[in-house]
Amino acid sequence: MRRRLLMALAVLPAVAQAGVEDGATGCASAPLVAYADLPATAALPDPFLSRSGAALKRKSDWPCRRREVSQQLQAYELGEKPAPVPGSVSATLDGTALTVTVKDAGRSVSFVANVQLPSSGTPPYPALIGIGRSSLNNAELLQRGVAIINFPNDDIAQQRNGQSRNLGKFFELYPQREGAGALVAWAWGVSRLIDAIELGALPNVDAGRLGVTGCSRNGKGALMAGALDERVALTIVQESGSGGAAAWRVSDAQKAAGQNVQTLGQIVQENVWFRSSFGQFGAGAAKLPYDHHQVLGLVAPRSLLVIENTSMEWLGNQSAWTAALAGREVWTALGATDRMGISQVGGHNHCLLPASQAVEVNAFVDRFLKGTAGVATDVVHTDGSFPVERSRWMPWKTPALD
Repeated sequence: MRRRLLMALAVLPAVAQAGVEDGATGCASAPLVAYADLPATAALPDPFLSRSGAALKRKSDWPCRRREVSQQLQAYELGEKPAPVPGSVSATLDGTALTVTVKDAGRSVSFVANVQLPSSGTPPYPALIGIGRSSLNNAELLQRGVAIINFPNDDIAQQRNGQSRNLGKFFELYPQREGAGALVAWAWGVSRLIDAIELGALPNVDAGRLGVTGCSRNGKGALMAGALDERVALTIVQESGSGGAAAWRVSDAQKAAGQNVQTLGQIVQENVWFRSSFGQFGAGAAKLPYDHHQVLGLVAPRSLLVIENTSMEWLGNQSAWTAALAGREVWTALGATDRMGISQVGGHNHCLLPASQAVEVNAFVDRFLKGTAGVATDVVHTDGSFPVERSRWMPWKTPALD
């Protein structure tokens, strides 16, 4: 019994391990399927069925399954995230400005992240990295002993409109990555920022207690940053819509039902968040071998809080609720449901955090960044009346992984 408990604890660390951006090792790599050969699947794909068709049976199977979904996400939707180059990152701190420099293949770029240290607590502090900025209860978090770091995502990859393709420091460093989406560039930049913190560039910040957050388009970026770097202990995705917490398939169904919802076919024409080839799925999201319930699941078994706004139909309110419930099944299979929360509250402006959700943010921050014991984080609720068609969207079974 003691051996099984120790194994479970090893699979489900309380916080991310410092220095481990991608901890999956020794995984077989199944070939990716060309777009023309992808079958259409109406339901949300089974998170627990590997690309070879084998069902997951053990918690130890999850890292390789996670890597499979990550490879598909990057290959079909985002573009590939460059692997870190040892010794390529350096940083300097001047007041509140942290300058991170990254070098690769004779090229060099630098970006500046602004750091706000808390007014209470004892260093080294936990920190939340805001994509662009944090739209949470920042003043309260600072008072509670949590640092806020603003990550300059537009500097890394521009996203003004469809003409922003390949613009930004990511593409200056990696010109061969032409066609990659802004979201994967931002995720890469957050990882290099974490590298700098691990190097001791922010001596008052604890590299082992880092979270990432963002709202709307920045919420999409926060999800990808947390999904693609296992050093992120807590991911808070706020009103992220299509390309974030919402599922492409369910958003299509909402649109077909007459609702004003952003779909895959529309979003690829609006901006450059996704790789240029992702547009081929515009008329057929059902051909994707994954959906965003699995992108949410890439964070597991680390901590995730999905904050939604019932009033934002354009963001796929029903779609995000359905996808988050489906994604939560990954935490259920891993025996870690209290590490994944879903909160959907309407009646407020976009990216304006209501008081009730601030309480939930504080709980997740207290437990998963500050390490406070006994904090309740089993949050799953909506003030909407959305039908959850499990037989339609989740016809698969959730295993109790050994």
